[in-house]
Amino acid sequence: MMGSKYFVGIDVGTNETKGILINEAGQEVTAASTTHGVENPKPNYFEHDADEVWYKDICMISHKLLDQSKINPEDIKCIGISALSSDCLPVDLHGKPLRKAILYGIDARAISECQELTEKWGEDKVLELFGRPLGSSDVVPKILWIKNNEPEVYNKTHKFLTASSYITYKLTGNYTIDNFLGLASFNPLYNRDGSMNEQYAEGICTGSQLAELKKTTDIAGYMTKEAAKETGFAEGTAVITGGDDSGAEAISSGVMTPGDMLIQMGSTVYMILCTDKIYDDSRLWREEFIVPNTYDVSAGTNTSGALTKWIRDTLYPDKVQEQNLGGINAYQAMMEDLREVSVGSEGIVVLPYFAGERTPINDAHAKGMIFGLNLAHTRKHIMRAAYESVCYSIKHHFEIFKELRIPIHQIMVTGGGTKNKYWIQMLSDVLGLQLQTPSVTIGASYGDALMAMIGVNHIKDFPEAKKLIGVGKVYDPNLENTRQYEPYYNVYIELYKQNKDLMVMMDQIYEHYQK
Repeated sequence: MMGSKYFVGIDVGTNETKGILINEAGQEVTAASTTHGVENPKPNYFEHDADEVWYKDICMISHKLLDQSKINPEDIKCIGISALSSDCLPVDLHGKPLRKAILYGIDARAISECQELTEKWGEDKVLELFGRPLGSSDVVPKILWIKNNEPEVYNKTHKFLTASSYITYKLTGNYTIDNFLGLASFNPLYNRDGSMNEQYAEGICTGSQLAELKKTTDIAGYMTKEAAKETGFAEGTAVITGGDDSGAEAISSGVMTPGDMLIQMGSTVYMILCTDKIYDDSRLWREEFIVPNTYDVSAGTNTSGALTKWIRDTLYPDKVQEQNLGGINAYQAMMEDLREVSVGSEGIVVLPYFAGERTPINDAHAKGMIFGLNLAHTRKHIMRAAYESVCYSIKHHFEIFKELRIPIHQIMVTGGGTKNKYWIQMLSDVLGLQLQTPSVTIGASYGDALMAMIGVNHIKDFPEAKKLIGVGKVYDPNLENTRQYEPYYNVYIELYKQNKDLMVMMDQIYEHYQK
């Protein structure tokens, strides 16, 4: 159709990249996805190759969208990009990565740097700045880790970027970062006006090493000739600053007013609760939200799909093999087992801390645990208990929200976990709350495309974007199940409390014998 306008959103996640092309009414025209891996070179180290994973995926998805839709690239008016947040990627003067990207909170290599900065700034000042102790979700300790451990990389660094910043640079040639990520993940390096905070940046980086702070929906730049050739998009196409995947996913599900909440169930769990003011609690994160004049309380665990994938690959290799030979999906086979086991997994409780844990315990030493085993148990009991453990980890946060009296009016659930209706019903039962899924379920990339519409003034603002979002499936809790889950949840809480010192001891033993 002559004069048609289209918008593209692409999101690079931990294990998958997704893209969507929408029309001027906000409706999906076509979508595409591709998977990639995560490098785990040693315990608590998680990395991505910025070119071979991030940018290669962007190019692959862009060609898929164009090939599938058959539209003229000139009709794409704006592109939005989001990616996993709080990564640290040093690049040289020519924008080339100097090492593989150190990933977000799942990478906990910089614990000693957190301690170093806490001693430098003081515990009271850290709590004032962050509302919590420094942790693996912060970029500044990662920068300091590079300085302390890879001085040759540090000395060549022209910019310290995160994933969305690097991808947008590759597309436009401009170094930008959105204020949501800049003021949160790079805290306290930026002042709110975008300048560098000299007081806290001393000994860490210089102002010239930071990307330019912009609003998420601001235009970062325009598609370069080289990027157009690599992606298939038209040279000169507008690209918004974009930002982190979870913020974009929140927008995609209509989280735009106080009381709206997102639970994103991907490789990890990420939660964003939109608020009308700052709530300080050391167990959680808080910052200004993407939507102007709002704030958020956010939280993130280190396992969700990553744990269920481990269960699948470790306990159900036969089902994986059957799937590879054309049989039913291995996860579907697991769900048949799940339905045969009752609430509480017949006395098994799992701690899902298989990669340490972010909120609310903020403990890189935390370990996974399978508690309550007896000779009558089978893999199906362990499997169900693993799914329940992710629900318990989410409930742990809701108990804190209740304690802080934060209003919650609507809970949207997105991510790969929503493909499993039994799991989402389990989560509704554990929480005792109604859950909803959005009508467009691809997630963050749809939020990126909606924000691209705002970026070029095709729609006016976020309230107008919210009108384009519908509700998909609604899950109401089985309150009898809610009652039965409660004592198992209490055991879950006590298991960590009574074993956390042993978890630290286990790390010390391991480190001793690795020397």
